[in-house]
Amino acid sequence: MDRSEGFGERLLGQLLDRAHEMPPQLIAPLVAEEVHAIGGRDVSILLQDYAQLTLVSLPGRGLKETEPIPLVGSLAGQAFLSETAVEHAEADGVRMFLPLLDGSDEIGVMTLTLDVVDDDDRRLLRRLAGLVADMLVTKNSYTDQFFQARRRETMSVSAEIQWSLLPPLTMTTPQVAIAGILEPAYDVAGDSLDYALNDDVLHLAMIDAMGHGLNAAVLATVAVGAYRHARRAGASLAELYAFMDTAIDEQFGPDHFVTAQMMRLNVGTGRLEWVNAGHPAPLLIRDHHVLSALEGPGTLPVGIGGSTPVINTQRLRPGDRILAYTDGLVEEHTTGGEQFGEARLIATIEHVEPTAATVQQMVRDLSHTLKRERRGITSDDASLFLIEWRGGTADHLATPSL
Repeated sequence: MDRSEGFGERLLGQLLDRAHEMPPQLIAPLVAEEVHAIGGRDVSILLQDYAQLTLVSLPGRGLKETEPIPLVGSLAGQAFLSETAVEHAEADGVRMFLPLLDGSDEIGVMTLTLDVVDDDDRRLLRRLAGLVADMLVTKNSYTDQFFQARRRETMSVSAEIQWSLLPPLTMTTPQVAIAGILEPAYDVAGDSLDYALNDDVLHLAMIDAMGHGLNAAVLATVAVGAYRHARRAGASLAELYAFMDTAIDEQFGPDHFVTAQMMRLNVGTGRLEWVNAGHPAPLLIRDHHVLSALEGPGTLPVGIGGSTPVINTQRLRPGDRILAYTDGLVEEHTTGGEQFGEARLIATIEHVEPTAATVQQMVRDLSHTLKRERRGITSDDASLFLIEWRGGTADHLATPSL
């Protein structure tokens, strides 16, 4: 077996060898240097903004900065939305647009120009883009630079707290995919979501803390912290509710509460279990239509001290999607108009869903469409959390292919 170092391994290996102690501000010149080594030029790293509307340039030595690029109607946006490389012939070469994926979380797009492109270039650049995405995620915790680049508006303190709580807003595996979006992105306060994939069980929660502004953000922080603590201790769904309820009550008293939807999905069998604590019922989407709301016995919001919750169950079919949402989506009123309502929400879902190839595209398009339907009004948090169960197995990913 030939284990000598080839050009591609040497190029990526140099990046790996230096990455572990690389300060964040040197990622840009290092990436530019690596691209130049294969004959590339005009390198840009574009990150998705918080509102999921545009791609914005990461500044840095060696990188070419551009004006914000819309996700819809641009080549960079096409690469981002499709999660596949896009090539565009230009007078001086070929412009490459490479999605930056950390696992399955969408980070942004890397763009560069080569004189010509062959399959070896495509393979090497795809792997380089993956490594760059991993570096951006790893170094994100050490700097404010990436946060600042993604901001297109001033962010409130409450939104700052909420964004720091969130896990990655997208996750895709062969068996299940999830995606979320928070609106208004720069002023969200009480809405939050969380998830964890532990072996074959996907744990999910969506919460909506009462009130607005900083008080709601603090309430949501305690709720999410209590949820994670109980989940990691192996609590059942009923025990999760009780633990969160006690934590909110002891910290804030009986006048504060959080509505919550807590779910568990066996990604091998498609068995869904959930507890509804005063939250809007999630919607079951099948074959591009809203089949039903997942109603069932619920309990009082977290913090009020409801009875032991009944565990609701539903067997999903491969391809089924579950949409959880907060009440700001349906309770909004246009000026002098009627409440937006669940019927209009369902009609909008069935209009958008057939054109959405991925869960990421679905929640993004749905959120933006709903905002237009509300005439741009968002007086309360209005968030979405979408889960798609695919079935099957992921075992093939653990089998090396040599």
